[in-house]
Amino acid sequence: MEFNENTLKKQLGKYKFRDLTIEELKNVHKKFPELKLSMDTYTFSDGSQKDLLSLIGTIPIRYQGSSYNIPIQIWILDSHPFGPPLCFLRPTSSMVIREGKHVDVQGRIYLPYLQHWSHPKTDVIGLLNEMITKFEEAPPLYTKPSTDEVSLAELNAYVAGISSGLSDASLQPKTEAGDRHFGKVTVLGGGDLGMACAMSILAKDVIEKLVFIPTSENAMKGGILDMEIFSLPRVEISKDFSDSAGSRVVIVTANTWGGEESYLKALQSNVDLFRTIIPSTVRYSPNCILIIASQPVDVMTYVGWKLSGFPSDRVVGTGCNLDSQRFQSILGKSLKTSVGKEAWIIGEHGDNEVAVWQGSEMSSGRNNNPDIITDHLKHEQLALRVFKGLKEKGQRSWSVGLSVADLTETILRNLGRSHSVSTQVKGWYGISGEVFLSLPCMLTMTGVVSVTTPKLSEDEETKLRSSAASLQNFLQQLKL
Repeated sequence: MEFNENTLKKQLGKYKFRDLTIEELKNVHKKFPELKLSMDTYTFSDGSQKDLLSLIGTIPIRYQGSSYNIPIQIWILDSHPFGPPLCFLRPTSSMVIREGKHVDVQGRIYLPYLQHWSHPKTDVIGLLNEMITKFEEAPPLYTKPSTDEVSLAELNAYVAGISSGLSDASLQPKTEAGDRHFGKVTVLGGGDLGMACAMSILAKDVIEKLVFIPTSENAMKGGILDMEIFSLPRVEISKDFSDSAGSRVVIVTANTWGGEESYLKALQSNVDLFRTIIPSTVRYSPNCILIIASQPVDVMTYVGWKLSGFPSDRVVGTGCNLDSQRFQSILGKSLKTSVGKEAWIIGEHGDNEVAVWQGSEMSSGRNNNPDIITDHLKHEQLALRVFKGLKEKGQRSWSVGLSVADLTETILRNLGRSHSVSTQVKGWYGISGEVFLSLPCMLTMTGVVSVTTPKLSEDEETKLRSSAASLQNFLQQLKL
């Protein structure tokens, strides 16, 4: 499309500095001819409206060796060039906005160049150049995750889209479908557990970037310093919470156990730490899923939920996921058959866990599979032996790290798998308090989407209610 100066003069009749604006747009057209001019109505945050000129199209970026086209819209104010433009992403239906330092959840773009706008030192070309630079550091869009295999035709269409400059070309590397990465993850806490989580997640190869934020000064003296020295791919070590911006999953492993006089004081020190790190985290990643691995996990998951202000379905604790996976695996090997998801470890993480191996009742109230174990009594002793063996194994940092990576993969890839994780259980099994215990939860990229409530004996229900009452007593003594 040719640059029509006469048409612009008519459209910009109400612009205060029309000639300066036109001259600048002429230069923009020469360097970015793919950006088209359009006169539209812009609605401001106070509800007022104004007819403004906008630039619509794509800007090219390079990321990890591949080329992408980022769809944008730049609104030119009637005070231009003395007032900074308003800039937005224009994602297609196949794209999701990635929040970060320079983009909010609505797709509005914030750059230092806009904050320091001052004619004649600044102009639209300079703005576009900075936009490209910042987006090449961290692309502001990604393709909606899908568990479907990408067909050859889809791959060919994708490559063709990139080549032809289509604005909806998806932000995926031009390689095999299995090489995709599904988002940004932040790990808080620089101890052995944080290291184990980071290394296990990297092994899953489902992340685009992992930000590691130690929460104490001495954390940098250990393994994190080595990670920084040896420059692991896709890993950033930082002390600045703003570097975690736009994370889809934030994993909290931080603990401050020291030489306190009592368990309650030790627990309160952990709560005080959470009061610092949780608000800082959710400020920069307001749409993330929080995975709490700090101990005691059921208490700290409640604390994380309260301090984040998130709905409870977006805050999960690692809870009994590791023990459940072990339980299912060992039972399956013993019986030489898959027990599927009929076997669970639920309840309060630790000595008060409950082993369940029977049919389940879904949260909707319908019986999921009442006769799934037809000879339950025959295998009861086996289940108890396995459960006792699990308690003797204990949990090491690397084991919990693998469990956290398992949960992270389910969320990032939107797999809809069930895990025994710590979740808000008010209303289940006669529990009236807002406490967190482990139950089988289906997880997706939005968090917990459904809860399975295994059928329990009277003694087992009593044990869960007792755990809930004990946790609630602790929670009432904490200063949140």
